[in-house]
Order: sequence, then C-alpha cells, then structure tokens
Amino acid sequence: MLSHDRVWAAIDALAERYSLSASGLAKRAGLDSTAFNKSKRLSSDGRPRWPSTESLAKIIEATGASLDEFTGLVEGRGKPGPGPLPAQRSSVPLLGFAQAGAGGFFDDAGFPAGQGWDLIELPAQATGTSYALQVQGDSMLPLYRNGDVLIVEPGAATRKGDRVVVKTNAGEVMAKVLDRQTAKSIMLVSLNPDHPDRDIPMRDVEWVARIVWASQ
Repeated sequence: MLSHDRVWAAIDALAERYSLSASGLAKRAGLDSTAFNKSKRLSSDGRPRWPSTESLAKIIEATGASLDEFTGLVEGRGKPGPGPLPAQRSSVPLLGFAQAGAGGFFDDAGFPAGQGWDLIELPAQATGTSYALQVQGDSMLPLYRNGDVLIVEPGAATRKGDRVVVKTNAGEVMAKVLDRQTAKSIMLVSLNPDHPDRDIPMRDVEWVARIVWASQ
C-alpha cells in the first residue's frame, strides 16, 4: 500500500536529486511554490493531505525522471537515476529593485508571483526558478551600476562570501555580500563603501536569494 509519509518523502528526494527545495521543485513544475510545503501535508484537523496525481505528473515531467524512478523513491528503493536535467531557460521574469520592495510581486518563499513582471532574454542560461532584478540608482556602485541586471536564484544554498538579495518584512530590498547567517540574524557587507554594513534579525527578513549572474 502507498504510505502518505513515503509519497511526501519521495517528492523531497526528487527535489534533492535536482538540487532544489520543495518550493523550487513546485515552481519548476508550474505549481504554486507552497504546494509541497510541510504545512500543506496535513489538513487543519490533522488528517493526511495527499498530493494530486496531476501535481505528481508535473514534477516527474519537469525533472525528467521516469515513473519507475519515482515509484522506486516511494518504495524506498533509492534515488532516481541520472537522467537528463530539464532544459534551462534563456529568458526570465524581470523587475526593478524599486518595484521589488512593493507588495504583490513575490510569494512567501521569495519566488515571482502576481502581475507586473517583464521578460528579459539572457546571453546565459537560467534555471526554471530564476528571475532578474534590474539595478536602479547608484547605491550598489562600484560593483553594480544603474541598469545592470542581476539573475537571482531563490531557494539556492548560500554561504559566506556569496552575493545575495535580501528583502525585509518592511519592504526594503538590498543586494549585499553575505558575511554570516545564523538562526537569529544575518550579517551583510555593503557593496558600496558609502553605505553601512547591516546586521538584521532573521525575524525581520522575508527572504534571501543568491545572485548567480550579473550583466556587467
């Protein structure tokens, strides 16, 4: 018999196989980024909530895994075979930094949502969850100039020295260098020496996303 826990564990394993979070896998499959969140796996009264067959079909197609591979994960027979990664995109959603601070453009996980996004073609390939932010003003000089485009990957792992975009609960959006992140706070080094470094409590951070490419 199919186990509720095993089906959800298989979805998590499939996401891990392609270096994605559960939210990233849902987004790549064209689903709401919260579709596979832990909170969605049980109903409000505690009863098990199962993923739909449509959503399972979409994540299998999006990752290039076979039905047998996914069934193997459900049955605990190991990770899916190598298989080809899904095609990457050369165009991504684009939004200006000034607009990014307003509400309605991102979901709770930091993925693009709502209306108002443009589309930009890139000379470099991007994954199915990437999006672009356009620098506005000179607050990021000398590293990023007004008009530069930053490709951002939400859900990607970050480490000390990475360039990241951070959005606070107050709507402030900034590009900084990650110095340290703990459960309590995140320390960010400013790209512009005229702007101060920031030590922000994690309770005030809405999301953090890694910058993976810049049009310099």
